[in-house]
Amino acid sequence: MNLIGISGALRKASTNTGLLRALKSLLPDGVGMEIVTLHGIPLFDEDVIAASGKPAVVTELADRIRAADGLIIATPEYQFSVPGVLKNATDWLSTCNHPFRWKRTGVVGASAGALAGTARAQYHLRQNLQALEAITMPRPEIMIVHNEEKFDGNGELTDGETRQRLGKWLKAYLDWVEKKP
Repeated sequence: MNLIGISGALRKASTNTGLLRALKSLLPDGVGMEIVTLHGIPLFDEDVIAASGKPAVVTELADRIRAADGLIIATPEYQFSVPGVLKNATDWLSTCNHPFRWKRTGVVGASAGALAGTARAQYHLRQNLQALEAITMPRPEIMIVHNEEKFDGNGELTDGETRQRLGKWLKAYLDWVEKKP
């Protein structure tokens, strides 16, 4: 099984990219995951499409999503919603012949503080993914709070309890992708 993990954050030490690395480290034999960031995707502009077509970085990402057996998106929460870079990417990808159609998609996230742990961002992203015809895993959910206590300064997960929760989530996700209930 081949997965693609997309980080909704651009920061080099992003805890959401670190969350994907932690998930990758928990994968069983026979399952691989490519982690990608959204660096290099320009602001969505239909005039760009009219003048020179879709940027190669966008069409290549669409092809990689289409080829994967499943998709995991890790999103931070910015101002009660998804980061602009992630919404911008889904807007571009929506022009690429439905790469998300029927794609089994898991949504996870980590944030600072003790409130909602990216809950609002994840729910907004789920609405966006529905419009893109992705199939999002309904449960379990991973909304990590206090990422400042659970990740180091390089964005690496250091908290054992969170790693256990991720392992349970990952097992449920892989079963869901494989069995397609």
